[in-house]
Amino acid sequence: MQNNTRHRFWFLIFFLLSLLLFFANLWFGSVLLGWKHVLSALFHRPDAGNAALVIVNQYRLPQAVTALSTGIVLSLSGLILQTLFRNPLAGPSVLGISSGASLGVALVVMSGSVFGLQLAQFQFLGNITIVMSAFLGALLVLALIIYVSGRVGNVITVLIIGIMVGYAVSAVVSVLQYFTSSDELHTYILWGLGSFSKTTIQQSLFLLFTAIAGTFIALYFVKPLNALLAGTHYAQSIGFRTKRIQTFLILVTGVLVAVGTAFTGPIAFLGLAVPHLARGFFKSSQHGVLIPATVLMGASLALFCNLVAKLPGYDISLPINSVTSLVGAPVIIWVVLRNRHLKTF
Repeated sequence: MQNNTRHRFWFLIFFLLSLLLFFANLWFGSVLLGWKHVLSALFHRPDAGNAALVIVNQYRLPQAVTALSTGIVLSLSGLILQTLFRNPLAGPSVLGISSGASLGVALVVMSGSVFGLQLAQFQFLGNITIVMSAFLGALLVLALIIYVSGRVGNVITVLIIGIMVGYAVSAVVSVLQYFTSSDELHTYILWGLGSFSKTTIQQSLFLLFTAIAGTFIALYFVKPLNALLAGTHYAQSIGFRTKRIQTFLILVTGVLVAVGTAFTGPIAFLGLAVPHLARGFFKSSQHGVLIPATVLMGASLALFCNLVAKLPGYDISLPINSVTSLVGAPVIIWVVLRNRHLKTF
């Protein structure tokens, strides 16, 4: 009972922190706006001014929603994969899905040098070309993983095959990079650094819908996930169809990772680290606690990293991957050292 009260208290704190960081992302940037202008722009009031309306609604709002949503989908995917494979190092990149997205982008961006095509240069397609190619590349690898998981009963074998697929796809991308021009290579590298700032408001809302849907699906599978922590045989002994559940959850996490990576590029650290932060902070391995904790902490951390990346007051923006790694790695080391005697798997 005391733990439940403590958990609810910290859920509220992290929810308020997410809300505060969300509005801070609307406020801070290369152009500092007052709170009144930000709120007026959000409600499209005429006293906001044209500059504030454009900055808030076309740039900062989509970026903040994208950061929040990506933090949720990657963190939630990491939690589910770590449970399914009972591996603390499992994350969104473990099945090669992120590598599949990278391959899709590489094929489009480097098409001019390698295949003599200019797909990425079509102005009427713009950023949509890269988004769709990343999504299709991720789904292609996901389809392969789902096919393998349907033929193989052992989830550890699926994990190993997923890692090998990731290596193979990365090798293909390396070959494409070797033959491409410097301009196309620069475009691909910029995408690989990750960014929350390349989405429209419609795309960011689609990301948010995906994050909410993924959260509800995860909450529906709380009991099977808790049972899988004790092992596949235990879950089967109490009546769960483990193979069907594992295949479905791999599909769900794959779609979450595919959508997140397609719109933002590969984002490091969040999917691997946030579940460990949630376990260390809430001192629990129960998914009824971990799922909302991971969602709230993932959203807060992504918003914080985006705020740091924007360097408020400066007309530059740091690569989001650099920020997530620099902020996250010391935190994870601290959590591991502090909780080194706890057994979470």
